[in-house]
Amino acid sequence: MEPSLSAVDLDVRHFTHEDLPEIRQMLIDVHADAYADAMDFEFNQRFPWFVDHWGGHPEFSCIIAFDGDAAVGFAYGAPANPGREWWREHLDPAPEKSRTFSFSEMAVRTKWRKKGLAERLTRALMEERDEDLVVLLADTEHPRVQALYETWGFRKVGERQPFPDSPVYAVMLAQLPLS
Repeated sequence: MEPSLSAVDLDVRHFTHEDLPEIRQMLIDVHADAYADAMDFEFNQRFPWFVDHWGGHPEFSCIIAFDGDAAVGFAYGAPANPGREWWREHLDPAPEKSRTFSFSEMAVRTKWRKKGLAERLTRALMEERDEDLVVLLADTEHPRVQALYETWGFRKVGERQPFPDSPVYAVMLAQLPLS
């Protein structure tokens, strides 16, 4: 189905930890479409584990965009444990204000890319956050994605490979609210 609407016309809804049973398969399906050309990598095949891990956090926050009944993109994360902001190792000195939201994942179905949906999802996820900062990881092999995050106020503070089979990521940090 060709997208008939722009990102601003989509129905964007907020979900929480309690909604995980209802939205879990939607997230997996959108991710599978968004990463269809890379699903043979074992790391991408473990995405359901990441959904359960993050969705199991009591303060899990998820935004899903819908075109009618079809989920076309999502963004989710959860607050970092106070005092355990792993991004601190990349900054000396670390910012004084450090309550951090971990922006874990975003995926947009391939037919919905380049329509402003990634920004709409990101801003919708961040607009009600009361943390001081937000951190995310962006694959270093996708510099245009990193550059896009930079236009929204993120800056690269280091690099990290969180799992032996994961890509090397740019560690990106932004102050909240986003600029």
